Amino acid sequence: MSQVLHTPPTTTADTSPAVPAPTPAAETPAQLAARYGLSVSGARPSLVAYVRQLWARRHFITAFATAKLTAQYSQAKLGQVWQIANPLLNAAVYYLIFGLLMGTKKGVPDYVPFLVTGVFVWTFTQSSIMAGTRAISGSLGLVRALHFPRASLPLSYCLQQLQQLLFSMAALVVILLAFGVPVAASWLLIVPALALQFVFNAGVAMVMARIGAKTPDIAQLMPFVLRTWMYASGVMFSMDHILAGRDMPAFVHMLLECNPAAVYIDLMRFALIDSFDRSHMPPHVWAIATGWALLAGVGGFIYFWKAEETYGRG
Repeated sequence: MSQVLHTPPTTTADTSPAVPAPTPAAETPAQLAARYGLSVSGARPSLVAYVRQLWARRHFITAFATAKLTAQYSQAKLGQVWQIANPLLNAAVYYLIFGLLMGTKKGVPDYVPFLVTGVFVWTFTQSSIMAGTRAISGSLGLVRALHFPRASLPLSYCLQQLQQLLFSMAALVVILLAFGVPVAASWLLIVPALALQFVFNAGVAMVMARIGAKTPDIAQLMPFVLRTWMYASGVMFSMDHILAGRDMPAFVHMLLECNPAAVYIDLMRFALIDSFDRSHMPPHVWAIATGWALLAGVGGFIYFWKAEETYGRG
């Protein structure tokens, strides 16, 4: 009986060239960053996250404002006395030139309280905008060295000017009482009026901070712009008397009445001075003041936030 031996069939060697395994497509830098959880350094956060970052640094903003205010007159012999002396000296000069020489005090009851209130309130807006213009360009060392929401700087400068105004208000109260203006319940309106003005000032300061960061020369132009704005805001004279009897287009009257600086000055005069009643203010003045605060505050904040990643670069 024969036995058949089964052997595996012989195979011929495969001489065809090997086909390389498919390689994945090259990843973009964005895909690589996403895979490894990386983010762009200094990237702009979302608006909600940005607000949260600012709120988390509220103590820094307050401390920075207080430190700047304290250091402002640290080299002067009179020190912090200049916080009150400066606006008072400005008011004295304006009284001499406008009140006496130009006779703008005629027909304006309680002219000295009227003038001092206007000077103090205007100085708050003027100083806030000027400080905001240099907030980024004048703090490049801080901006480039530390990571923080850049809106902290213009906000802290505006808070510094608010603190300055509150110091000046002590002198204003003395002047009001000295000239026979009694304490009244309407003085409580100072709080909402100053709150609206602060929001407005902060919004404009943030707009100017972004512009000043790219164009530092704007800081040289702003004093002329602000001086013109001051003369159109009725700081040293009554706008009612200036416009009375003048044949001017209706839109000019409306622009002068709705001028935000004039609106906030009128609100403070209305709150503090009995003789300055509603007849001296435009209708719906509180609505106008609120509208300006929302427009400048919200619009200025968003405008500043949109350029967050560009500050300190270039």
